[in-house]
Amino acid sequence: MPPAKFASSAKPPSGRYLQFAEREEIALRRAQGLGVREIARQLGRAASTISRELRRNAATRSGGLEYRATTAQWHADRSARRPKPAKLVVNPVLRAYVQERLAGTVVAPNGAAIPGPAVAWKARRHGPRQDRRWGKAWSPEQIARRLRLDFPEDPTMRISHEAIYQALFIQGRGALRRELTACLRTGRTLRVPMARTRKRGKSFITPEVMISQRPAEVADRAVPGHWEGDLIIGLGGSAIGTLVERTTRFTMLLHLPPMPGHASGPRVKNGPALAGHGAEAVRDAIARTIATLPAQLRRSLTWDQGAEMAQHAHIRIDTGLCVYFCDPRSPWQRGTNENTNGLLRQYFPKGTDLTVHDADTLAAVALALNTRPRKTLGWKTPAEALDELFQSIDKGEHQEAVATTA
Repeated sequence: MPPAKFASSAKPPSGRYLQFAEREEIALRRAQGLGVREIARQLGRAASTISRELRRNAATRSGGLEYRATTAQWHADRSARRPKPAKLVVNPVLRAYVQERLAGTVVAPNGAAIPGPAVAWKARRHGPRQDRRWGKAWSPEQIARRLRLDFPEDPTMRISHEAIYQALFIQGRGALRRELTACLRTGRTLRVPMARTRKRGKSFITPEVMISQRPAEVADRAVPGHWEGDLIIGLGGSAIGTLVERTTRFTMLLHLPPMPGHASGPRVKNGPALAGHGAEAVRDAIARTIATLPAQLRRSLTWDQGAEMAQHAHIRIDTGLCVYFCDPRSPWQRGTNENTNGLLRQYFPKGTDLTVHDADTLAAVALALNTRPRKTLGWKTPAEALDELFQSIDKGEHQEAVATTA
């Protein structure tokens, strides 16, 4: 008969865990000599669940591992009690090991301590371009994994990386000081839930404009007119827009000069983007540049999820381009454009002011790239490949006109 706490009047346990009736069945079938997999098959449970149950909750008083349902239920109830004392509270040796790997002093090869910059604890994350506290700065996962190598025979020197994180961010869970969060790689003092980061995204991007909805003809480069775009960022928020045609690798550069009022006073919070690469400026630059192409070469545009494309709906209306967005942190989905940006850095190095280059200079650089032979084009230049497309388009229109006249 089960204990009173497991009577029918009590709240039934969650189906995720084994119940007392199941433990009785396990004990009965174990006494009959059935194996773990056969017991799991008859109970509809995973074999690993039965194996873990027999290993963790067996009766050990007789010197063996005899399984009894009442004893197993007692072990399970004891393990389920909350709250439990944290390992870092009851094990000072383990706590000292974790703290030393998190915030231990950096030492030179000769053994001399290197204190690093003196940074006061401000109970918030470090700001940009500011000194940070120096330490060994092992990650919690590195500490948890290293314990098995340093103490292979000591089971008390074990802790999961999640328990270390909880001891740092939840003060009721452990004995680690809150200021040790400054030694983490991110330096954040508050934990960001993964569910929040997964939901984070741009409000102007909907599932209908993601790259997964892009036509299959774009991937094989057989049909011209599909473009990839991005921004090259320079010093002081300066930027140049780049457009690359996937089939011919033809490159067009967008001149994005600063707008009036830029750098003339304190920046207005939530004000217009005056650096020249805001949503309106990029929209106008793309529309102005793409409009010079025939309709057959204006099929789609693939961009990353930058805020400069917030007005992509207007771009589609003004130019007829279907705009698609790459997945977050997936630059390889615009490989042609990324490769071209690398070539452009020869002319526009990182950390330089890009506002000094006018539209004529950008046109000259684009011409230099478009007249450079490419191996992927059979050593033709992008300009020659595009010219062949223009000729094929004109020839097709001429034949269509002749057929219509006939």
